[in-house]
Amino acid sequence: MIPANTHPAQPLRWQALWRDAIRDPHTLLELLELGHLSHRVSREATAQFALRVPQGFVARMRRGDPGDPLLRQVLPLVEETFAVPGFVLDAVGDLPASATNGVLHKYQGRALLVATGSCAVHCRYCFRRHFPYAEQTAAANDWQPAVAALAADTSIHEVLLSGGDPLSLSTEKLTQLSDQLRGLSHIRRLRIHTRLPIVLPERVDDELLAWLARLPWPCAMVVHANHANELDDNVLSAFARLRASGISLLNQSVLLKGVNDSVPALADLCEGLFAGGVLPYYLHQLDRVSGAAHFAVDDRQARALHDQLRAQLPGYLLPRLVREVAGAASKLPLM
Repeated sequence: MIPANTHPAQPLRWQALWRDAIRDPHTLLELLELGHLSHRVSREATAQFALRVPQGFVARMRRGDPGDPLLRQVLPLVEETFAVPGFVLDAVGDLPASATNGVLHKYQGRALLVATGSCAVHCRYCFRRHFPYAEQTAAANDWQPAVAALAADTSIHEVLLSGGDPLSLSTEKLTQLSDQLRGLSHIRRLRIHTRLPIVLPERVDDELLAWLARLPWPCAMVVHANHANELDDNVLSAFARLRASGISLLNQSVLLKGVNDSVPALADLCEGLFAGGVLPYYLHQLDRVSGAAHFAVDDRQARALHDQLRAQLPGYLLPRLVREVAGAASKLPLM
């Protein structure tokens, strides 16, 4: 029985918006007045890696434009089902680097926690679209096995939260992790890799900001925007609130054919990010994951774009052009 004058707990606003995300590609196309493109949607690709896109992100897409750069990032196309040599399930060597319970140890002094398999948006180029999250999730068992692995290796000075998207977890769950990490004196920094401030900026609520402000370590948040059209007023407001909580904001992008493979698109993105207090950090060459070959830009073109971008932007707005190679000691620069 629910006592008088009380009500069942209601989901937070960001959770309700998450729940209302669009999951049917044909519904998405109809909303965008693009129903005539339904024949290009792949049922097989959708079954393998479901569509999920918050309605606030859809609102930034251009109606009637089949080449919209935001739509292209999320729509499951028949091209995803083509077998392309060199495009594999584990493109960056996550599984060989897995220590235990979603802890990946690739680089000296840093460990990455695959915090969860959940994301607010399913990007079609995702390098972990085939990752076995059911077997490798750091948040399982109240984080204890993952924290034990970190405690056992005092060479680890920085913890990276990734996924999936770590901010898809409740703030209570994130607090549970940070409380356990406080006991590890060798941890000096926390880094959070997330797309939620971009695709679901409502996630940056008072509860999350209070948690971030309480962290005992310097914290960097690496957001993930690929096109300037992703940066609406709600996103910029979320950035401002994060900065006010003492968080350093960086951005990493992926170079994507048909999305941002032009100098104007990349320059507008870098300018828009900096105007919002976010420093451009990495421009990744596409991870060669199975299902994403249609986004690939060859290295010669990538270098040419980066050269032209360097001539147009001040150095501090120029992201580093890099590729992740399985087994390498760091991200590899392409310039």
